[in-house]
Amino acid sequence: MQWRLGGYQEAAPAAATSTFSIMASEREDFSLSGPMHLTNVDWKNAHHRRSAVASLVRGVRILERDRQVKRRGSQALAPPWWKFFHFQLHRQLVDDEDSSIFGAIYEFKPPESHYQNSVDERPCYVIAFRGTIIKPGSMLRDLELDMSIIINRLHEKSRFETAIQAVRNVVAKVGESNVWLAGHSMGAATALLAGKTMAKTGIFLQTFLFNPPFISAPIEWIKDKRVKHGLRIASSVTTAGLALATEKNSRNSRSVDPFATLSAWIPFLFVNQGDPFCAEYIGYFKHRKKMYDIGIGAIERLATKNALVSLLMTAMGMESEPLHLIPSANLIVNLSYLTPCQEAHWISQWWRPDLPVKSKQYTY
Repeated sequence: MQWRLGGYQEAAPAAATSTFSIMASEREDFSLSGPMHLTNVDWKNAHHRRSAVASLVRGVRILERDRQVKRRGSQALAPPWWKFFHFQLHRQLVDDEDSSIFGAIYEFKPPESHYQNSVDERPCYVIAFRGTIIKPGSMLRDLELDMSIIINRLHEKSRFETAIQAVRNVVAKVGESNVWLAGHSMGAATALLAGKTMAKTGIFLQTFLFNPPFISAPIEWIKDKRVKHGLRIASSVTTAGLALATEKNSRNSRSVDPFATLSAWIPFLFVNQGDPFCAEYIGYFKHRKKMYDIGIGAIERLATKNALVSLLMTAMGMESEPLHLIPSANLIVNLSYLTPCQEAHWISQWWRPDLPVKSKQYTY
């Protein structure tokens, strides 16, 4: 039998009575579900780079699962997810509220036999953040942080403070060109906010965001293109109008456009068109270009950097910067529809060797 895993087929467990927990355990085993085909990573190759970084992010999740189920020593499943690519675990990032592991700092330590020209393209350190884990030991805190992402308050959470301080420390130690950021789902939101925070100070870190959450109505899922385009135009006009009114009433109006300041930072966004959590990024960037093409780019220029939730919170006296909105990006779209939609959100899809993707760079 075959069962579906992250968009490709893996051998099913031998026992017909295998439970979901056993299947979940197999997904955590690198030898069963990791990109074993990458025996020699070429860091100049987009697929190799994407697969390796996604595996490091996966390693953070397995670190936390090892902690939760008390897998230690030879029983731990996390180490192969980074050791296979010649990384060492430099430090775990631990949440001070529930003691869960939410991130990791990896250091690249290849053997001399693996030094080659492509090594010049690799990072010295990768700081990776996991997504939400709906398991005892992390669930309540993770769901709290998911909610903070929806209302754009992640920057106030102690977990993000731990994350951004770790990023600053590593950058100060080895320089910005030697540090990469990465994350999946909630972890992608953390990496995105960290990247934006550093970019505001003129430090642009290479950043890999897998299935980053886009807080919006799922307009991209509408099949009728005219209805979809009409809704986007209406949304842009409404958002731009509210943004203009808010700016006029604000005492903190800025002469410098902070969105333009961020435009030189171009993170990699990996989204699946079948994933309701991140698919809206596709329409977000496409619509921006269409608005300029039809001659109403001024409206979209105002709308693209604002979100209705943030504007309403600002109007109520609660300063709120939309986390998910960014001026520029390398958008990589997985063109295969994975069913159920839960699988379209799995990080394992991103190391599939025959993955059909479409890439485009958008700049502000």
